[in-house]
Amino acid sequence: MTPRSPLTQRAPRRWTRIVILVALVSAAGSIAISRRSSAAEPRGHERRFSNSTGVSRTVSTAGAIDRRNPFFEKLGSNGRTCFTCHRPAQGWTITPPELQDRFDATNGLDPVFRANDGSNCEAADLSTIASRREAFALLLSRGVIRISMDVPANAEFDVVDVDDPYDCQASLASVSVYRRPLPTTNLAFLSAVMWDGRETVPGQAIRDDLITQTRNAVTTHAQGTAPPLPTLRAIVDFELGLFTAQEMDHVGGLLSIAGARGGAETLPKQPFCIGINDPLNMLPSVAGACLKSSGGLDPKAFTLFGAWTNAPSPERQAIARGEAIFNTRQFAITSVPGLNGGAGDPVAGPLSTGTCTLCHDTPNAGNHSVAMALNIGIADASRRAPEMPLYTLRNKATGELLLTTDPGRAMVTGKWRDIGKFKGPVLRALASRAPYFHDGSAATLAAVIEFYDTRFGIKFTEQEKADLLAFLRAL
Repeated sequence: MTPRSPLTQRAPRRWTRIVILVALVSAAGSIAISRRSSAAEPRGHERRFSNSTGVSRTVSTAGAIDRRNPFFEKLGSNGRTCFTCHRPAQGWTITPPELQDRFDATNGLDPVFRANDGSNCEAADLSTIASRREAFALLLSRGVIRISMDVPANAEFDVVDVDDPYDCQASLASVSVYRRPLPTTNLAFLSAVMWDGRETVPGQAIRDDLITQTRNAVTTHAQGTAPPLPTLRAIVDFELGLFTAQEMDHVGGLLSIAGARGGAETLPKQPFCIGINDPLNMLPSVAGACLKSSGGLDPKAFTLFGAWTNAPSPERQAIARGEAIFNTRQFAITSVPGLNGGAGDPVAGPLSTGTCTLCHDTPNAGNHSVAMALNIGIADASRRAPEMPLYTLRNKATGELLLTTDPGRAMVTGKWRDIGKFKGPVLRALASRAPYFHDGSAATLAAVIEFYDTRFGIKFTEQEKADLLAFLRAL
């Protein structure tokens, strides 16, 4: 019997092919879009997968999405491939339900379950199914990988204490942080590589940053030796050609009809350059950067669903209202290190107000168009869950203490002001890849909205929250 290709894998077990077929047939215009897609591109150049709110679609501009690319090859010593942690049905990352399926199907022996970075602690007991389930509890519940990092030699701080629920912190000269693997799709919109930007070299093209990142992924996560440059280039070119978005919503129907421009079809044609629509007009000198200022921020960064403002369908109207709220709802933007939090930030002093697109400014993609890590409080001690470590950092110059679950970019730069800073990810295909934030601390998109509402005192109404949720699910 021929083994099933990983690219035709089933979605998590609560979804079946029947669900996909029913959803596509019941959505208005689904047959038309299916025929148009079939005529527009070979089947191998696109894939569709069900998720909790509809169907996502990936299209490739770099050739067929199949196993011939080294992305799907075992390049290390522990059985892993890039595909191990970047699954098309999960928005090209990993999610707890699918990981739980893999654990059950293999008794926790799938290559994703490796102690070098998948377990809560590297020295975890893996001798039985029960012990493996406990050892990989964070991976199974949050979809996070453990990253071990040494405190930079020139750091302005040191680690003076750690509350480690797994008792595996061997030295205060390093930290173990737990982070979600970022998607390997929609990379054409990146301005920084990795949550903390550690693979981003100022003045270097993103493609070269991604080559470095891929090499490091093989040597660390896959425990292999560095592949030859042609292999690395082939993987990166494959990834740069992938574009993923929600294609169909269970209540709103197809997202690319009646004037709407959702779905993956238009993504490869979306203009982008480093610095586009940047509210701070930073415009760095880097390959692919905008040649001149765009005239400042246009807060209407998302222009996908305006045509549905007066749609007959109330569900489509909700998506359009959510987009408008995301673009235009003003609220106070204060005390955000990396933006207006103090010395070294690009803005000298608090901004009075802004919208969601002040930080999510890349048109119709939603990440920041320049490499600008921010601290919005995700890693603050006040949000610490019992299963996460808590680090106490001390400022060497002032003696000030700061508690955090993840020092963030400070582990790259050594700067006190960079503690807790992370980049914002591309927002397309959100519905496929819960949980959210770097640490998987928001289980749902509704929880994400609640976090921002509380953090910035926005005071969304329940209707506004519902509309925002409808919009984010449609991305």
